[in-house]
Amino acid sequence: MFCYQCEQTSKGEGCQTSGVCGKDETTAVFQDLLIHAVKGISMYAHRAKQQGAADPEIDAFTIEAIFATLTNVNFDPERLMVLIDQAVVIRQQARSLYENACVANGVVPEILQGPAAWQPASTMEGLLLQGQETLLPVRFLTETREIANLQELVLYGIKGVAAYAVHAHALGGDDPAAYAIIHEILDSLTRFATADQLLAAALRVGELNYRVMELLDKVHTETFGHPQPSKLRIHPRKGKAIVVSGHDLGDLWALLEQTKGLGINVYTHGEMLPAHGYPKLKAYAHLAGNYGGAWMDQANDFDAFPGAILMTSNCIQLPKPSYVNRIFTAGAVAWPGVKHISNRDYSAVIAAALRAPGFDEDGPDEEIMTGFGHNAVLGVADKIIDAVKTGAIKRFFLIGGCDGARSGRSYFTDLATSLPQDCVILTLACGKFRFNKLEFGEIGGIPRLLDMGQCNDTYSALQVALALAKAFNCGVNDLPLSMVLSWYEQKAVAVLLTLLHLGVRNIRIGPTLPVFLSPAVLNLLHEKFNLMAITTVEEDLAAMMV
Repeated sequence: MFCYQCEQTSKGEGCQTSGVCGKDETTAVFQDLLIHAVKGISMYAHRAKQQGAADPEIDAFTIEAIFATLTNVNFDPERLMVLIDQAVVIRQQARSLYENACVANGVVPEILQGPAAWQPASTMEGLLLQGQETLLPVRFLTETREIANLQELVLYGIKGVAAYAVHAHALGGDDPAAYAIIHEILDSLTRFATADQLLAAALRVGELNYRVMELLDKVHTETFGHPQPSKLRIHPRKGKAIVVSGHDLGDLWALLEQTKGLGINVYTHGEMLPAHGYPKLKAYAHLAGNYGGAWMDQANDFDAFPGAILMTSNCIQLPKPSYVNRIFTAGAVAWPGVKHISNRDYSAVIAAALRAPGFDEDGPDEEIMTGFGHNAVLGVADKIIDAVKTGAIKRFFLIGGCDGARSGRSYFTDLATSLPQDCVILTLACGKFRFNKLEFGEIGGIPRLLDMGQCNDTYSALQVALALAKAFNCGVNDLPLSMVLSWYEQKAVAVLLTLLHLGVRNIRIGPTLPVFLSPAVLNLLHEKFNLMAITTVEEDLAAMMV
């Protein structure tokens, strides 16, 4: 195997025997083969679209299959093998769609090779052998490292886009034009391209991601209402309990409906915390608070949790024996031996919660705030603008992004706590767990720490930045705003590409730079966008406060 799609790769060089995330060689190879098969689907779907034909079933399968290959999502080789077989069926469906459209238009269809013609072996052993032909190191034998790295940058960005698109699709949000672009870009990755062409494709992925995040924001707010600044408990209540982790608000909503009146408290974990800001979700009295911290703390958090656990999207880790029989997966996420929930029927989760002891007493009444979405923040924009004009607020710092276990991430806590008292922190995604329980105070009634939600909610932060730029009649790069982002996996790549597409400069990322980018590509991004690695808190803060 070879994998370097996340930040925590072995020795910073790529995982070659087993993944730091916990996936084995079989899982890694099957994920690569699934992407190979999906590229074949897109080769036909893209050409069908050029002939005026599309199929929602093909589009939905494409994004769901891609999502299964993200870091910390699907670790189950058997489920991945099923997806590979399904991909072949869907590819034939896409081929028929294309060829029928050609006939209708009087066009001679192309005879496609490569991923469009690949046939998977019928056994796991055979698939593993086939995987050796499609693994990343093979491409290094025929292409320069710079080209291979840029291809991966584009692919990882598409993986992030697919994750956001799946969450939107789950709530009825679909954008056929966005799906068409996904197929077009995946098709382009089956042909050789220059470095300039691939960089342009990466920025196009950023543009696409902005579009998909806008759609996701729309379906979230139309379904659950605009997030409102809200207090939430961070310690448990006495009683039976279920904790929900991941990103899919629709899954949480379904669980809350199914647990009404059963005497079970439902808690959020990790990226699910922002659910407490949505009016329709926080109206459930048994949505009891947030339990634990970021995804990489789950082994300890879940070990101590006396109830059932539901993983709704990604971020699963190897379950401990102490809770392996009371953890469940749903949607794209899967782990071998863990019961998978289909069709949002959570009766098994509820039964496990009722069997478990639950909490025997209330914890302290400590609370934190969330729900500072763009609607809420822009609702007090006049106060914020006045505070900037009077000097009460000197600077905004967007400190957010993915979290991970690798050393060096204390930088983000140290930066947040080192900021002058006249600075406001905007934060989103699970990186906030490094400091979101600390007390930062207020500036003229405006909290110094504004939790804007999940990585899914990056659109909110961008809307605030764009609105402030408009109010001050300047560009985003001219605002008193600094962005310091922690990255971990592919959704972070998609967000970074969106920022670069929007022309945002001077972004700092860390704790390490992506292994999948060659020095030449990094230099290019630095020259074009002044993208840079974090250094020390003292040096970076001094530079940003100028």
